[in-house]
Amino acid sequence: MSDNLEVLNISWHPGFYGAAELEFLSNKGDLEFQREYNLSKEPVRMDLLIIKKLSDVRIENELGHIFKKFNVVEYKNPDDALTIDDYYKTVGYACLYKGLGESVDLIPADELTISIFRESCPREMFKTMKKMGLEIEERYPGIYYISGKQALFDTQIVVTKQLEKETHRTLRVLSKHVQEEDVRAFVEKAGKMTEPGDRNNIDAVLQVSVSANREIYEAIRRCDKIMCDALRELMKEDFEKQERETRQETKQETLLETIKNLMDTMKWTAEQAMTAMKIPDADRGKYIAKL
Repeated sequence: MSDNLEVLNISWHPGFYGAAELEFLSNKGDLEFQREYNLSKEPVRMDLLIIKKLSDVRIENELGHIFKKFNVVEYKNPDDALTIDDYYKTVGYACLYKGLGESVDLIPADELTISIFRESCPREMFKTMKKMGLEIEERYPGIYYISGKQALFDTQIVVTKQLEKETHRTLRVLSKHVQEEDVRAFVEKAGKMTEPGDRNNIDAVLQVSVSANREIYEAIRRCDKIMCDALRELMKEDFEKQERETRQETKQETLLETIKNLMDTMKWTAEQAMTAMKIPDADRGKYIAKL
């Protein structure tokens, strides 16, 4: 199963968007989240734009301590590299966002920040930054502030697997090598959230985390009934869909075996067998393809 997971095409960004909103839940009313913000009429867009509504509000989560009015966020999934070129590309997004304001200096440079999220530490990029004269300070565990003359905007690089466990489970479970304690703590906390918007974000995070770590989630469900029930409740619609698909597949396999038996015993063609079984014409093609 692990080999299959390696080639699975997982859409990580929806999970990150959900995790980002959950991280800043305590300041939910103070921030506006604009996903995949289009920078122009052409398909150039940044992953996430977070607008701080009031300047005098302090963001409780340390991920937001750097925030000003306008905050450009870039996310790199576990399969993506993070190089110096990616850093400058994100700077370019911020420059475009500022330059495309509806009036001159509507978006002041000193009210603009950059945040780049990645699971593992971009050591090579940090080496290059230091050679360029940029300063790197780990302000909080896993949160690195970038400063220096060449830094156009206040910038932070967030290494999600180095973040404090107790306060950042939502980002830590966005991994291909998730820790069981992170899963359990996230599911327990998520089970207490009841607002529809929060539940949608939780579902987005779990969709990604489960897809990337199916074996560990299955192991937890098998050995822990309470956790299994909690996961089932959080992902109720997904489990119901999976069960419907499983029942449908089982039904089709049973019908297929019956068709084969009729063809063998009665010496009928596939069409004759399906006619006898009253299988609709529209469904017959998928059975013929499997014979």
